[in-house]
This record gives sequence, structure tokens and C-alpha cells, in this order.
Amino acid sequence: MKTMLNLLKVSLFAFGLGSTAHAADLSEILSSGVVKIAVPESFAPFGSIGAGGEHEGYDVDVAKLIAKDLGVKLELIPVVSKQRIPFLETDRVDLVISTMGANPSRAKSINFSSAYAPFYSGIFAPSTTDISSPVDLSGMTVGVTGGSLEDLEITDAAPDDAKIVRFGDNAATLSAFTSGQVQVLVTGNTAAASLTDADPGLDLERKYIIKDSPCFIGVKKGNEDLLRWVNVFILHKKLGGELNAISQKWLGQNLPPLPSL
Repeated sequence: MKTMLNLLKVSLFAFGLGSTAHAADLSEILSSGVVKIAVPESFAPFGSIGAGGEHEGYDVDVAKLIAKDLGVKLELIPVVSKQRIPFLETDRVDLVISTMGANPSRAKSINFSSAYAPFYSGIFAPSTTDISSPVDLSGMTVGVTGGSLEDLEITDAAPDDAKIVRFGDNAATLSAFTSGQVQVLVTGNTAAASLTDADPGLDLERKYIIKDSPCFIGVKKGNEDLLRWVNVFILHKKLGGELNAISQKWLGQNLPPLPSL
């Protein structure tokens, strides 16, 4: 706790922000002893109700770490996608940690931290399959959900002799891989993680990313002190390995390089 606060102080004063009109925002959280954080209502493995009846997932673990480092109690606020920004703008939550991508339109309404979690579409196959680029898909049977973003990406990138098999929905695509109908799976990292969660012995490895859209923490406009603290937190947890451990736990893979804002 002391280390995190000292890091924040160093960061604030280094940029001449040791005393601002927004400093009370972070101070209010510390003095109230509670931080309210929005997490996914039902979007495993980032946030959902677990077998024990409590919320669990990647985003939930990050929220717990934030509360721990702040030294305050955590109040989880489950949200669906359309609630994330309104809840932040109306002060119903202090932070949004809910698989939210950053884009220019959203940035008009809220601020974004540096990225804390990977979210991407990729090429997945057994560890014994040597694939590092689209050219390596030559002659292989590739499974993808028809009409999806992954379908558009792989159709454009795959060599002509790759056999792309399109399925009606994500469940059918995943089933085709586990049953051996296809050699290569093109899907999102969370879908791939759901396979390894269901069968820890499944030999499934990410080969390369075809579309990257990492997750960022949402902070209300004007709360620059809180935003800066969150960015120090993310850096600290990247360097310390805590975010990598969360990625291993929920996504079954090491934390890839993530962008900073």
C-alpha cells in the first residue's frame, strides 16, 4: 500500500500535479473506505457468477487488486455493456473494469487507462502444429464462425489452398476443433479460454493474433488523480507479474504486450 501511494506521489509531482482541483476524487475513495467498480454481469471468463454464487473472473480479480492496493473495501457493480459509460458518468461507479475497448467516440465521454487485459481474435492450434503466419495455414483445415469478424480476417489472409470451414455459431466452431473436424481454430481469446477451462488437458495454443482489441479501465472525466493512480497500478502489476498470473488463471496464457495511453 505504502509503495503504491509513494509511486503515485512521485508520478504526480513529476508532472507538476501534486495539487489539483481533482485530487479530492482519490481522497474521497480513501477516506470513505470503499471503491465502487463495475464488472461484467455475465461474460466469462472476465466476469460472471461462479459455482459458489459469487462474481469471479479476470476483471473481478483486477478489481480486487485495486481495492487491496487502495486499502479500501470493494463494492462490485455488475453491468451489461450499455450500462458501462452511463454508470460512470452518473457516479454510480468509480471505475469501469468490464472488457471495454478504447475508441475515439468513447473517449469523448470518459477517460481510459492503459490497457490491463488482452482481448483479441487469433489462430489457435495444438502445440505440435507449427504456425506463425497465414502462409503456414497452407493445406490445413481451418474452422471459423461464418460471418464473424474472424471469418472476414481469415478469408482475407489465408492462402488459397487453405480449407476454411464455416460453422453456424461459435459453439459449433469450438466443437469442430475439439472433435477433430478441423486442424486450426480461428476465434476470440475468451472462447479459446473456455475450451481449456472445460478441458484443462486440451492441447490448445495461440499461434498468432489476427485482430487486437485490448481492454482498458474507464475513469470519469475530470478524475485525473484517480486516472493517474490507476495507470501507476497497472504498470506496477505488469512489472510485478500479478497481471500475468491473472491472465494465466483465466485465459490460460501469458500476458502479451499491452498498449499504454
